[in-house]
Amino acid sequence: MKRTEEQAELASIVRSLLAKRGGSEAVRAAMTSDDGYDADLWQTLSEQIGVAGLAIDEEHGGAGFTLAETCVVLEELGRSLVPTPLLSCALAAAALADAGDPDGLLARIAEGEIATLATPDHVLFGDQAEIVLGYVDGALVQLSEQPTRIPAMDPTSQLAGLDTVVDELPAPVRDVALVLTAALQVGGMQRALDDTVAYSKERVQFGRQIGSFQALKHRMADMLLTVEMSRSALLHAVDGVLGDTEDASERAAAAAAYCSEGFNQLAGEMVQLHGGIAITWEHDAHLVFKRAHALGTLFGQAHEHRARIAL
Repeated sequence: MKRTEEQAELASIVRSLLAKRGGSEAVRAAMTSDDGYDADLWQTLSEQIGVAGLAIDEEHGGAGFTLAETCVVLEELGRSLVPTPLLSCALAAAALADAGDPDGLLARIAEGEIATLATPDHVLFGDQAEIVLGYVDGALVQLSEQPTRIPAMDPTSQLAGLDTVVDELPAPVRDVALVLTAALQVGGMQRALDDTVAYSKERVQFGRQIGSFQALKHRMADMLLTVEMSRSALLHAVDGVLGDTEDASERAAAAAAYCSEGFNQLAGEMVQLHGGIAITWEHDAHLVFKRAHALGTLFGQAHEHRARIAL
């Protein structure tokens, strides 16, 4: 599965917007705000680009596209590190679509209202969500309890907790969660590679750009290979979920395992190849590193995904 011309154009539009409003200073301002994200930017993304409703059908107020288009946007958001509630909204919308949306909540999500889907361990952007969903006794229900924010490793991804006991995500919804997360991870990997290559052309040591050293060239080539293989795994998983193939769950698990380990690897390489500057608060490498580790445990760890494939 390859990107269509329309998807490439969508990526270009989102990237252009984030280049203007999603720089390092904007990311830091958003993640330390009371909301934990840039509400104005989210409004622009929702109203002008329609990101929240991309995978929602037109009958329910959405754009009538698919999970693939949402992944295109998430990859760009992952590349910029911009904190937004798109992952939580897209996952909630997928659960509602699977359940038939008896209460007409999809239209509200398509308009930009923040929604989230609770798991037994956490609730993404839960304290900001206007629509909080969860599986209770096997049924998708709207929860009345407002989640309370809890400390999170990744300052660009707000987490909350619930007293209400909820079930694990059913397999089809879990697969969507893994695919959406993998899109963010691939974007983060691209950011790690891009920043590292750019730094290698600027940093001079022993009178030469460090990017000219053969050993570092090999390491960055390996980084590129990991990014491209991860993106291929993501696209294969998207194709499986959209086509409802027999091996859709295995494809999603494979993408989750590969992208989780790949992002952790590239985040570590980014820190090492940047040297001491990477561990300072002023540099974004530590944000990439934290996001890599946080996303790698959000819906299960790599070894758990591999175990499911082996069953």
